[in-house]
Amino acid sequence: MSTRANTSMSEDTLKMYYERVKQIPLLTAEDERDLSMRIQAGEDAARSHLIEANLRLVIKIARAFANFDVPLIDLIQEGNMGLIKAAERFDYRRNVRFSTYASWWIKQAVTRSLVNSRRAIRLPHRKEELIKRINKTYGYLSQTLSREPTNGEIASELGITEHNVHEALEMSYSVMPLEGDSEDDESGSVIDIFADETYSPDLALLKDSVREKTLELLEALMEKERQVLIYRFEFYGNKKKTLKGIGETMGISAETVRQIEKRAIRKLREHSDYAEFIGA
Repeated sequence: MSTRANTSMSEDTLKMYYERVKQIPLLTAEDERDLSMRIQAGEDAARSHLIEANLRLVIKIARAFANFDVPLIDLIQEGNMGLIKAAERFDYRRNVRFSTYASWWIKQAVTRSLVNSRRAIRLPHRKEELIKRINKTYGYLSQTLSREPTNGEIASELGITEHNVHEALEMSYSVMPLEGDSEDDESGSVIDIFADETYSPDLALLKDSVREKTLELLEALMEKERQVLIYRFEFYGNKKKTLKGIGETMGISAETVRQIEKRAIRKLREHSDYAEFIGA
């Protein structure tokens, strides 16, 4: 079969798929809660319903990676695998919409597929690092805000301009660095971003339901770690500050603040009492 015929077949298949997916009603937050409860009770029909109602989310995300030499239909299929995993892991008690939670798993599945294709073009190291920071911040804010953050919110968190965020995201869609350089393990890559368990949606850290217990455990942290978390999560009535803002207050860089925060959260997660409260 010729390449043109194959392309035509793929386009026809996608068109039919789009039309079918558009007919599936979207879910309300209450619908998602009900389905999650039924899934946890072992109901396969509820799992299928949650997955089918979010197929258009996979299409939206897959299209963002369509500039690579990988057929869109293949990216959608991989994204659907991520959606299935999200449906199986979603917990209604975490008070976050399923689309926010599932986006992480879908992007992870799609980027892993692109890595395996070996067709991605690398970006300069500095650009890779910026994209990595933006994506980590996106994941973090998605959890804390229980919605997708705006470019402005990401920019404020990182202490850069909204234009910088927009430009970096556009670049990441057209030329996405996917694999780390074997000679430079510190360079980072997009696959590292989505594989970073620290920012996995499974980690519902410092939620309101465990805030009181967390305050008790803060006393077990080092002074700087405790101070960073107090500012970051508005404990004791403090107004939330950005990484840059905390750095200015403490006389350290925003990156140092991020590392301290990461270390402090890891310590809390490893504490047996805290793990019990968050269901880790």
